[in-house]
Amino acid sequence: MHQVKSIPQTKVFAPAAKASFTEKKYVLTLIFVVSLFMLWGVAITMGDVLNKHFQNILAVSKAESGLVQFSIFGAYAIMGIPAGMFMKKYGYKNGVLLGLLLYACGAFLFIPAANAASFGFFRFALFVLACGLATLEAVAHPFVAALGDERTSDQRINFAQSFNGLGAVVGPLLGGYFLLSAGAEAGNETSVESVKILYMLIGMVIAAIGIAFAFVKVPVLAQSHAIATDAYEVAVEPEQLKAPKKLFEHKHFVWAVITQVFNVAAQGGTWAYFINYGVEKIGLTDETAAYYFALSMVLMMLGRFAGTFMIRFIAPNKLLATYALINIVLCVFIAQSWGWPSFVALLMLNFFFSIMYPTVYSLGLKGLGAHTQQASSFIVMGMFGGAVFPTIMGFVANYDVAYAYYLPIVCYAMVFLYGARLYKVKP
Repeated sequence: MHQVKSIPQTKVFAPAAKASFTEKKYVLTLIFVVSLFMLWGVAITMGDVLNKHFQNILAVSKAESGLVQFSIFGAYAIMGIPAGMFMKKYGYKNGVLLGLLLYACGAFLFIPAANAASFGFFRFALFVLACGLATLEAVAHPFVAALGDERTSDQRINFAQSFNGLGAVVGPLLGGYFLLSAGAEAGNETSVESVKILYMLIGMVIAAIGIAFAFVKVPVLAQSHAIATDAYEVAVEPEQLKAPKKLFEHKHFVWAVITQVFNVAAQGGTWAYFINYGVEKIGLTDETAAYYFALSMVLMMLGRFAGTFMIRFIAPNKLLATYALINIVLCVFIAQSWGWPSFVALLMLNFFFSIMYPTVYSLGLKGLGAHTQQASSFIVMGMFGGAVFPTIMGFVANYDVAYAYYLPIVCYAMVFLYGARLYKVKP
């Protein structure tokens, strides 16, 4: 009798089903949360218009006007961790409501600030408003990441950031029309009054959105980024997993925080003196320069939509590193002050900057599990770079605004290093 040898069977693992962008139950919540990205985009770029406006009506220097960005981005450093703690205790929805409340309160504080015509009071109002922005940003990124499969979290965050780009377009358009129109000069009561009216309207809109969001029922969310996944990953039993790391043992996260400091520093400085560059180097009026600033935000928005598409085919870190290198070249070109060619380079800077913030954010949150919400707060604190850097650039800009654009090169070099090497999640 012959013994039949059994043929060993080879296990074949079929690729996991393609991850969807989101699920039907999350659609309404996603729409509201994506709108938040647009709302803080308006406020951030409006601050850059205020920078030039305060130079005009309050007779402050470029370096002093850089304190506008200090008030805005400094709030991120102070509010980042408290916002994360609040979110962890009370949930995403209540975090959003707190952010909208602070946003509206800060906007309404512009009314007494305008009545006093005080630069310090305006900065306090901006600080309160920016505490709301910091809270919204700390909540919204992990919120969006949680609204679907982790494998598509990069796409959702970049998609949401595209609408942040839309808000960033609206900010300079509103600011240019209401604030930088002809006649804005030191002591002009009409110019101060326009600030009050604009921010009163903004406060009313934000308050209305907050009331509406209070009635939105948010579905129960699974913890996003609990375990890193990819399209061919095989399930792992819990007992096979290593003991979880502490948050700061995740080196890719630590480098993400550091990179975000440099990244937002470049953003804050670039935007703060864009209008000055257009006026001093191209001969534009303040209002026209603000509209070109809005155009640069259109390019940033297009860059984010393009980036959302491209990261389906190109690894996010590779796209990040490539864009950082391009911006280094553009900064050198801008600093040469070659008229319109340099100004076009300044416009294009935003296109390539577009994906940097959301991509660093998303890469930094990978594989953090229960630490995700806390990590989000620390990455938001990276916005502090935008508080310090514009003032430093302002001292150089007082001499020559074009030379100030050499400084962001250091920042983009850091972004390049993160995309090239430092993004890797280590077991």
